[in-house]
Amino acid sequence: MRMRPRPLAIAAAAIAAAVCFAAGAQAQTKLTIGKIIGGDGFHIPTYVALDEGFYKQEGLDASLVELQPPAQVAAVLSGNLDCAPIPSGGAQAALSGAKIEYVVGESLKSQWTLTTTTDINKPEDLKGKTIGLGRPGSADYDEVQAVLHRFFHMDAGKDYKVISFQGEPERIAALSNKDIQGAAMSIPHAVVAQQAGLKILLRTGDYIPRAGGTIWCMKSFVDQHPDTVKKLIRAIAKAVMYFRTNKAGSMKVMEHHIGSIKSDKDAGLIWDQLHDSFGAEVPKDLFREILESRRQTMIAARQWPSDKPLPDAESFLARDLLDSTLKEMGYVPTNLAAPTKAD
Repeated sequence: MRMRPRPLAIAAAAIAAAVCFAAGAQAQTKLTIGKIIGGDGFHIPTYVALDEGFYKQEGLDASLVELQPPAQVAAVLSGNLDCAPIPSGGAQAALSGAKIEYVVGESLKSQWTLTTTTDINKPEDLKGKTIGLGRPGSADYDEVQAVLHRFFHMDAGKDYKVISFQGEPERIAALSNKDIQGAAMSIPHAVVAQQAGLKILLRTGDYIPRAGGTIWCMKSFVDQHPDTVKKLIRAIAKAVMYFRTNKAGSMKVMEHHIGSIKSDKDAGLIWDQLHDSFGAEVPKDLFREILESRRQTMIAARQWPSDKPLPDAESFLARDLLDSTLKEMGYVPTNLAAPTKAD
């Protein structure tokens, strides 16, 4: 005789299933992170963490929201975005009084290049010419100008002209049309430009150290959700370690997220140059330089008194949370080579 399930047993099973479903749903914490429109070489670990499932492994239902850098900064400050990988914009906000906190690193080496038309053989050949840069105060603007000033004694306005471009693909087009003779481009776009017959004249990372893509959130978010922040740190650290050694998988991620990459050849060349450039750790000297560079820009714009020193940079970084999380997971720090050029 076949026994019918008891109503009580059915109810218990239904409750158990509901509890399991709810527990699974609760395990995935929603998190929004900014993404540069068209993708960006500095932020590759955020893309790897998404496509390779590292956010999900940590219980994060993470999504990347495409916005230009200024809009990302504004979105985090207004509470419409959880975190942004825009360190220079975060530094401006922090020094202006916003209560933000950096939580995990990405690029530990400047990825900007000065890419030119083929007739430019040395930086001095750009005297009297026009260079395409981002908006004043952006990382590419600051870094290219810093290298030209410190190492080649060339200054914007005096030795060369500047035209501001929001996007890097537009700079490639302007160079190809010879409307400009040089442009700041991150490694992924520079490699594409090189394949199109243009020239990478210099890499700023050979001259100056620079942390890029360092992720920050509102301090209130970090204080209220430390477990979520630890999950984010672990996901990015896993992505960094994956990108160091997994070329094939990393190429697929870059081709998915960086719009200018059109072939496996491009992606492979980019990986060859960048695979050892990322680190979840945030070295104290590189982190301080993010804020000091922004302080200098603010002084030039009369937004910061020239005699007012930089506050303690570590006060803007969740150092204890970052370092303890990396130690717990057995993260291997990046063995970063020093810049090869000297003043």
